[in-house]
Amino acid sequence: MRTTLAINDAILDRAKQRAREQGVTLGSYVEEALRVRLIAPEPPHEPVDLPVFSRGNGLAPGIDPLSNRSMYDALDEDGQLSA
Repeated sequence: MRTTLAINDAILDRAKQRAREQGVTLGSYVEEALRVRLIAPEPPHEPVDLPVFSRGNGLAPGIDPLSNRSMYDALDEDGQLSA
């Protein structure tokens, strides 16, 4: 079957190069690439647990959020931010 597709020039150039390297036509290469992509199982989209700050109202007094040194100075020996 013949069809017309709009493909990014850089991607098309890479596909042509790979097809030449493998000694196949561009059509065969694209067909195989589609077959692999369509047959491969989709990876599961698992939810991501993001940390939630649930104490206080932001940074402790005296901490400059634009200064790494200020942030490091606020850490105590246990690696916890001092309040």
